Parts: sequence; structure tokens; C-alpha cells
Amino acid sequence: MTSDQVFAGVALIAVLAVGSQILAKQLKVPGIIILLPVGFAAGALTEDVHPDKLLGSAFSPLVSLAVAVILYDAGLELDVRRLSGGSRRILVRLIWIGTLATWPIAAVTAAPLLHISAQAAAMLGVILIVSGPTVVGPLLSFARPDARMRRILIWEGSVIDAVGGVLGALVFAALEAEHRVSVGSATGHILVSAAVGIIGGALGASLLWLLLSRLALGEVLGTATQLSVVIGITAGCNIVRDDAGLIAAIMMGVAMTTLPSLDLPVRRPFFETLVSLVIGVLFVSISATVTPASLRHVVGPALLLTVVLVLVARPLVGFLSTLGSDLKRSERVFLSWMAPRGIVAASTASTFSASLAEKGVGGAERILPATFVVIVATVLVYGLTAVPVARRLGVTGTNRSRPLLVGGDPWVIELGSRMAELGLRVLMWAGEPEQRSRITEAGLELAPNDLLATATGEGADLEGVTCVLLLTAEDDFNALAARLLHSEEGPEVYRLAEREEGRGVVAPYLSGDALFAPALSGHALKGRYEAGAPIRIQPAGEALQPGWELLFTVDDTGRLWPATTGTGTNSTLTSRTITLGPAL
Repeated sequence: MTSDQVFAGVALIAVLAVGSQILAKQLKVPGIIILLPVGFAAGALTEDVHPDKLLGSAFSPLVSLAVAVILYDAGLELDVRRLSGGSRRILVRLIWIGTLATWPIAAVTAAPLLHISAQAAAMLGVILIVSGPTVVGPLLSFARPDARMRRILIWEGSVIDAVGGVLGALVFAALEAEHRVSVGSATGHILVSAAVGIIGGALGASLLWLLLSRLALGEVLGTATQLSVVIGITAGCNIVRDDAGLIAAIMMGVAMTTLPSLDLPVRRPFFETLVSLVIGVLFVSISATVTPASLRHVVGPALLLTVVLVLVARPLVGFLSTLGSDLKRSERVFLSWMAPRGIVAASTASTFSASLAEKGVGGAERILPATFVVIVATVLVYGLTAVPVARRLGVTGTNRSRPLLVGGDPWVIELGSRMAELGLRVLMWAGEPEQRSRITEAGLELAPNDLLATATGEGADLEGVTCVLLLTAEDDFNALAARLLHSEEGPEVYRLAEREEGRGVVAPYLSGDALFAPALSGHALKGRYEAGAPIRIQPAGEALQPGWELLFTVDDTGRLWPATTGTGTNSTLTSRTITLGPAL
């Protein structure tokens, strides 16, 4: 390819990767639904985006390293401490039963449907055992199951990807060697690969811990350090054993989240941006290698294969994995209905299918297009049905708000009590021991003392919290905490208005609406309450009396709507309100 073609190809891939995700966000659908057909269309219309021509033999290794970065990022969300004994047992069963059941079902079904050899069917079967956090996560965000269900599925999607990568490398090596592999030899290969990945992950985690805890690297250099260590360890493991680096990558991510007292720059905007771009580029690039001609006799059989995977393989895996567990029947059914395929299936198929076709393995050229169809079909099926199935089964998390009130002044505690009277699941946090004692005496749920880590950027468990209300009398604390807690995927964060315009070091320089009327700063609220101003619940439809201030509205579904300086609230005739009266 000429330099101009390379420039055009790289630019087009980047633009399509980001543009597709922007469109998906506007349409409120998982990005993969847009990325795959866009990449396929680009590959059909121009050869400039074909990664094999752009990168040549470097494409497969780069894909493996990119997937490792994605799995490391996914591992940062997996805290072993949150995975209880019952959930852990279900997860282990989902991995080994999912592998042992899905692989042969997919292979035996694919061989006659796609008219491929047993060798190619074995390769396709192992490719299709994987799922993936990049697909499962967005779908669960729409369905909103309870925290335990979400945790199990995210863990499964992350771990099964690494397992599938190792098994894929094993099958490929066996087919490439053109001889039968005994059970003992296969088991030994898997154990050696796992050992290499575990040792590499332990070394990488230890190195990261040493660098990030002993050296003052800062967020920018700390993020670059994570990226370089992940790539270096993954590459080293892959050199020793194919795809063992995927195990190391996810182990490093889990370790970084689980290790105590580690100032890890987790979820840095640069890292999130990089992972988002990598996911988009991979999906566009890999789908561009699927030609219209290769799909001509594959679409129908691959759709039938998808039906078997969705209606036979996954329900069987879900049933056997949850048998005898403490999950309710509805939760077991939902687990049996969620197994979309994602980036690891696409990358593994892209890596191995062409090489097997060159080796003369019958039907190997159909592995990638069949995988492409299965990915699209499973994402569409689960994407369209996840929400109605979750609602029908009653496994969706409640719509009722769970606010976190930060502050321990008496007026804040009474406000929390009024919210609790309206049926909200109130969580409170305060730093001073006497404030924490008053919260407990009021019968309100008290968050652990280390929740202060949230306000300093070191992370804390905000699972289930729908909004954070920063209600201390310290304007700069509220402003800094609001800035550090804000994220696209996290709960809404609100703070009080500053005491006086221009007062403070940080608060005056942050934009955005503040809670309540502009005059109701933390200092003013504290003084007004001490002067006898009551906080009460106002019945639905009752007009706000003169001298009273609207604080919050709670609608029929139990959702909390704060009054802000810019937008007010979503008040209706059936909404109840929390108001602050005049001083006595």
C-alpha cells in the first residue's frame, strides 16, 4: 500500500470507530450494534481499511495486546472482596460448565450446518464459548439487574474471555501440528498456559504495586506505567505461551483493585478514552475483513447456530451452574438468558481462521464470517430482550432512589429521616464521631468511615447509590468532592451553593447548578434550622406556602428529584415534596 492509502485507511478506521460510538450513544444502543455493520460496509466499499494490508503480520499480535488492555481495564472493575461465597461458586461453575457444554454443542451443531470439517468446527466451538465485558456491561446497564446478578455476569464475561483465548491457542496449535492431542497433553498445555499467565500476572501486579506505591508518579505517569506494564507482561507471556497474556492482564486488573492501600490512578480519563478507542478500532478493523462473498452461504446456517446457542447451550449452562444455589428461580432464568459474544470472539476468529485456511483445514475460511454473524445476532437478541425479560422476571433493580447524604449536621440528619419516611433507601456518611453517633441514633444507615476515600479519588463502594448529596458546611470540600466524584457512569452528584459569591478557594470556580435556592448555602441552612425552621413532607398537590423553600420532590416511583438553582424539579400533581420552613 502507498503512504496515501495508509493515511486514508488509518484515518477512516479511527473516524468510523468513534463516529459509530457517538451514534450508538445517541440511539441508546450498545456500540457493537453500530460498529460491526459499519466496519463490514467500510471493508466492502474500500480496501484501505483492511488491517491485513495496513499492518500485515503485525495485525494479530497488536490485536492480542489491545485485547489485553481491554481485559486489564475490565479487571479494574472486579473486586474479589465483593464476590461472596455463593456468587463465587456460581461463577466457577459458569466458567467450567460453560466451557465443557458450549464448546461441543457449538462444534457439533456448526459442522453440518456450515458444511465445515470437524477440525474447523472444533475451532469455531472454542471461539464461541467466550462472552466479554465490553458487550455484557452495556446490556446490563439497560436491563439494570440487581448488584449480585450484574457482578456475576461481569465476572463471567471477563474470566471466560481469558479461558477461551488459551483454549483457542491450544486448538490452533493442535490443528497446525496436524496430529491428535491426547487428553493428558491438552490438560498439560492448559495448566502450563495458566501457570504462565498466573506467574506473569503476579509479577506484573507486584511491579505495579511497587512502582505506584513507592514512587510519586502522579496520575499521568501512573496511568502510562499501568499501560506499559500490561503490554510488556502480556507480550512476554504470549512469547512463552500463546494467549497466556490474557490471563495475566485480567489478573493484574483484579489485583490492582483488590490490593489495599494502593494509590492507583484508576479510571483515568485518558485510560477510559484509550480503551473506548481500542474497542471501536478493533471491531471496525476485524469486521472489515469479512467480505460480502464470504457471508453468501454462511448467514442462514450461522443464524441457526445462534438459535442453538441461545435456546439450548446457554439455558443448559445456566441451569447446571445455578443448581442448588441460593438464587431465586427468576434470577436463575435471567442468568440463563445472557451470553452475548464480543471482541474476544471476533479477535480470536480473526487471528486463527486465515492461518487454518492456509493450512488447508476444510471450512476454516467460514470461521470468521460465522463468528461475525453470531456476534451480531446474539447482541441483537440479548440487546432487544434483556430489558423486557428482566422486567418480566422481576430481577431489575428498584427504581426507588438510594441517595447518599454526605454531612452530619442536625438538619442533614432530619432531612435524611424525611427521605426515609418517603420510602427512600437513605445512606449517610459523616466524618466526625459525634455526627456518626447521631446518625446511628436516628436509625439511618451509616456508610463505612472509609467512604471518605470517595472524596479523595481513591475509590469506595458506591454500588447501588443513585445520587450523592454533598451537604457539609465546608464549601470547598463540597466543591472538590463534586469534582472528583463526577463520572459519566456514576451516580449524579449535587453540592450546596457556596456561602458567598467569590468566597472560598475552589467553590467559586466550579460551574454547574447547585442545590436549592442560591441563598441556601450550608452555613445558611444550618443557621436557619437552628433558628427553628422545620423540614417537613408536603402532601401531593399542596401549594408551597409563602416563606417555605422547596428542597426535593419524590415521584410515584420513589425517584428523588433535587431542586437546583438552574432547573428546579420534576414536580407533578401526584408528587410529594420535602420543604424547609421559615425560621421561628
